Amino acid sequence: MAGGSQGYHGSEDYIASKPLMEIVNVAVVLRKPLVVKGEPGTGKTLLAHSIARALNKKLLIWNIKSTTKARDGLYVYDTVQRLNDARFKDKDISDIRQYIKMGRLGQAFQSDEQVVLLIDEIDKADIEFPNDLLNELDEMTFHVNELDEEVTAKHRPIVIITSNSEKELPDAFLRRCIFYYIEFPDSEMMESIVKVHYPDIEDKLVREAMKKFYWIREMEGIKKKPSTSELLDWIKALSLGGIKIEKITSEIPFLGTLLKNEQDTDRFVRLSSNQGSGFGFRRR
Repeated sequence: MAGGSQGYHGSEDYIASKPLMEIVNVAVVLRKPLVVKGEPGTGKTLLAHSIARALNKKLLIWNIKSTTKARDGLYVYDTVQRLNDARFKDKDISDIRQYIKMGRLGQAFQSDEQVVLLIDEIDKADIEFPNDLLNELDEMTFHVNELDEEVTAKHRPIVIITSNSEKELPDAFLRRCIFYYIEFPDSEMMESIVKVHYPDIEDKLVREAMKKFYWIREMEGIKKKPSTSELLDWIKALSLGGIKIEKITSEIPFLGTLLKNEQDTDRFVRLSSNQGSGFGFRRR
């Protein structure tokens, strides 16, 4: 891939697969947004942090909510502040420019250096939200109506867009993006991820904990499968609690670190009881 040593090769605190590294570099070279999907805990959001660190660029984060509108990322005209200033007559309100506040996309456009822009959880917004950004992401420009001025990107940002698949993204939007689905880490990659966070932790504890972790994830009917972050928290709790490996093989200490709702916990207890005594682990 063009760019050689300057391309993305992962970072010290983020284990990226070769296909993921390659698709990031493709998106950078083609100057297109990268849409990243995957279940919670697969590192979608952390990927943008890793890219920014690896390429030594500033990271701007636009967290999307159900009420977020595309215009919010461009700019906001603070009419309330202007009315307050007019009311108290202690400030010159004739210059509208002082009431124009750039959103994250506007800030990325105005940056003197190329930045990484994370548009996080785009599927939380209204279905029309992605299409409302098509022109701005394509042309790298937008119009500020109150000033009758164009804001054009000084440098095209590296745009990373995450989605949890709560809504399908429009085809017209996806055609203008690069797409990648991050699979949940297999045991080999997961062990590498754990070692990045806890380099000094005992290998046997990690492997035994991972066996239980993947066993729970494979249980039928578990609605919220534990993710990478839950595994990391659990392993830390096991280590700090001084839990012996023998205890992990026969039961699951600190179950609430892995399962986060009553329904999943109850189902786990029932299924475990049916497969043996207590929280027994079914060996394959």
